Amino acid sequence: MTCLKDNDPTIPTPLVETAWLVEHLRNPDLRILDCSVVMEATASGYRFMGGRNQWEEGHIPGSVFVDIIAELSDQSQSLPMMMPPMPAFAEKMAGYGISNCNRVVLYDRTNHAWAARVWWMLRAAGFDTAAVLNGGWSKWTSEHNEVALKSVTYPRGEFVPKPRPRAFADKHEVLRALHAKRVCLINALSPGEHRGEMTNFTRPGRIPGSENVFCQALIDPNTQAYLPAQELRRLFADTRALSAERVISYCGAGVAASSDALAMTLLGLENVAVYDGSLAEWTADPSLPMETG
Repeated sequence: MTCLKDNDPTIPTPLVETAWLVEHLRNPDLRILDCSVVMEATASGYRFMGGRNQWEEGHIPGSVFVDIIAELSDQSQSLPMMMPPMPAFAEKMAGYGISNCNRVVLYDRTNHAWAARVWWMLRAAGFDTAAVLNGGWSKWTSEHNEVALKSVTYPRGEFVPKPRPRAFADKHEVLRALHAKRVCLINALSPGEHRGEMTNFTRPGRIPGSENVFCQALIDPNTQAYLPAQELRRLFADTRALSAERVISYCGAGVAASSDALAMTLLGLENVAVYDGSLAEWTADPSLPMETG
């Protein structure tokens, strides 16, 4: 396996700025993944679909589209959007042209949660040269950067995972965490959902003892970029996350939680996990406690 490198083989992580990507856009070892997902309202709520049609209408040059729903979710699970088994995930990454020595930039067209989800899966696979494009598609286009219609393909990569099992938590660990003062649970859903005023799941509310940092609050509404680190730190300072020995973030299906996990990683927290099943799993089990108010 041979990877070409330019004069600067590093990539800022977990976030990379649009100016960096403009400068390095033609680097032959760079892979750019469009992780966009479209939410569609239905009579019973909403459903998610891969954003391939949007990608075909215009994308960052050199990017390939990845379908998180169909390609990067474990189709053998009844729960939505679960992390695939590591060999299957590695196979998909190799198919996108990614080898262990590549650099990867991820973006989406909403609030970064989908890009953060793939970034977290790569992190769980021990791949550390990936970053989410700060501001995503919105910032890229607002700056009038280059947009392409042409698709590209890359030679198959050689992606060998180095799994980090503790990057994800299961419901058994979360249940134990209810009685562990050293563990902090962070709910990435909206304050209304956290209080149980609304829900898309079997039961309203939150996992008992969990604290709330809404994933949308991490994003500057004007630039669509993550808030500066000092402002992110202020958001999490109102929780126990900054002092806990371990933090587990959750949401509905482990996507918004990945954005919170990325933000905490940016702040230097190391022992962070995403509860992959999140409320889709937790609320479906009547034996597991819920809290409202």
